[in-house]
Amino acid sequence: MAEPRVLVVGSANVDLVVETSRAPAAGETLLGRRFSTHFGGKGANQAVMARLAGADVAFVACLGADAHAAQTRAELARRGVDATAITEAADVASGVAQIWVEDDGTNRIVVVPGANDRLDPDHVAATVAGDAATVVVGQLEVPQAATAAGFAAARARGATTVLNPAPAAALDDALLAATTWLVPNEGELAALAGADAGTDAVLTAFARDAGVRLLVTLGADGAALVGADGRVLRRPAPVVAAVDTTGAGDAFVGAFAARLAAGDGEEAALAAALRCAADSVTRLGAQSSFPDPERAARLIAGA
Repeated sequence: MAEPRVLVVGSANVDLVVETSRAPAAGETLLGRRFSTHFGGKGANQAVMARLAGADVAFVACLGADAHAAQTRAELARRGVDATAITEAADVASGVAQIWVEDDGTNRIVVVPGANDRLDPDHVAATVAGDAATVVVGQLEVPQAATAAGFAAARARGATTVLNPAPAAALDDALLAATTWLVPNEGELAALAGADAGTDAVLTAFARDAGVRLLVTLGADGAALVGADGRVLRRPAPVVAAVDTTGAGDAFVGAFAARLAAGDGEEAALAAALRCAADSVTRLGAQSSFPDPERAARLIAGA
């Protein structure tokens, strides 16, 4: 029996991580505790987590013609993600992210998109149109036109689309119109809706007006899902000792998409996504914080 298939359109970055007691103030210099390099980018993170959550995964992205590109391709291959649709831009560097991780697990991130901004809409649309993925995932670290083109191609052949509107930005009408599931965090919802996720009425009104299925991540408080009947389902997150929240949202989105592709109902997919996201904050980094395949299988099964 074929594995469920997910295609991710998005960014690939190399994460440069500094562990520090706190973020420096303007003009201040601090000594950090440790520096490390990790593979990241919201698109790549979600692709890796979708693979760990049981899906066959293809990834569409753009890298620079540099050492980071070769390292990223090798890491995706090691993770079992199909990277054949990744293109390269010869005149710009691959994307990087500078991440400060504070003692309480809070992270502050500056992303330099680099080649991510060169992802071509026509290439994305052609790749999605020719793929068998039943779920197509996107974020906002690549041009919205590229993601919109891919989503339109996905919807044209009956696939489900999942948009993680991060980092927060106004959404192009074409992208929103082609989105099945919108999965923001609280801050991203506030930027889009002009209101927070504190009341069910806000969530149901926004989902109705935007014409999307809505799933809002709430950090340690779990998530809120607007059901097909318009009712709001709130589920708590598993209680864990947080070390680093980097990549937790991507773990959530990747696992949710994979379980939708596998045919799970939305509540089962939500539960699996919450377990994977909570598990990821107990370790440092983004992809490096994700569970190994055996642990991922147990998390998905709820064991």
